[in-house]
Amino acid sequence: MTRVVQIQRGTERRVALVEEPRLRLLTGVASVYDLAIGAAAAGTHLTALVSQSAGDDLLDYDPVYEGRSEWRLLAPIGHPADPARCLVSGTGLTHLGSAKNRAAMHGASDADLTDSMRMFRLGVEGGRPAPGRVGAAPEWFYKGTGAILRAPNEPLEVPPYAEDGGEEAEIAGVYLIDLGGRPVRIGMALGNEFSDHKFERKNYLNLAGSKIRTCSIGPELVIDPAFASVTGTVAIEREGKVLWEQAIQSGEAEMCHSLANIEHHHFKFESHRRAGDVHVHYYGAHSLSFGAGLQLAGGDVMSVAYAGFGRPLRNPLRVLPGPAGLIAVRPLS
Repeated sequence: MTRVVQIQRGTERRVALVEEPRLRLLTGVASVYDLAIGAAAAGTHLTALVSQSAGDDLLDYDPVYEGRSEWRLLAPIGHPADPARCLVSGTGLTHLGSAKNRAAMHGASDADLTDSMRMFRLGVEGGRPAPGRVGAAPEWFYKGTGAILRAPNEPLEVPPYAEDGGEEAEIAGVYLIDLGGRPVRIGMALGNEFSDHKFERKNYLNLAGSKIRTCSIGPELVIDPAFASVTGTVAIEREGKVLWEQAIQSGEAEMCHSLANIEHHHFKFESHRRAGDVHVHYYGAHSLSFGAGLQLAGGDVMSVAYAGFGRPLRNPLRVLPGPAGLIAVRPLS
């Protein structure tokens, strides 16, 4: 599988091919976006373009990954001209273990037909349609523009108005709308979708607001991933020790919705097919530390790893000081 990273040194940005334990810099390439636009316009494979652009300059990956280099990791995708041209969204209740987590979050038993359980069952019954058919719509949510994406090692923030912040260990799809208005999948990346689970637990209708938080993907973009069944691990570290750890699974075999069905229901909206836009879409989580009763604290480090997706995605949690102030609106009358 071809894996690339985006890195920055001062004002210089580069794309590098992962060749463990080194990074091979691509020649004349400043962003994955530029690569993808070029491949889509030329009708060529992105992997071939990466191979053609590979230069002779190498970097040791460890110092970059660990933050000990003059180069720092960026999120592996973004819109280089305007973060607002990147839409960050997600799909919930897709994984076979997610309904149990949602029920536990809301204190419901399997026998209670909550709205969450009804939607999950709709996915089980109709989320994997025959090729060429449209299946049941999954739960969809908005997270923000590209401005809320954080790079690996950057903190994910609990704002003063929030009640909580917790990891959601996922795989995210990375997409480009080509110049003809057609969506193309660039690849996939590790993701921490990060949400306010305490706020959501109060009422399922708080889900939309609980999702508008910072989040992260990376460090690597996998251009041609295997996505049938992927095993992984999510962990929470506190003061240098593992506080909680859980084996997780993702991939189409572990989900009640097919990838094609998720993609259809995201891109069926005309506003989601604006030429030149980038989309980052989280496919859903298998297990949450919140579902296990864990309360994260400032300084905790969240780690997400899936086999075949490169080095783990690590982000510390930062609690911003409060209290939350009133946001007053000034009328222009």
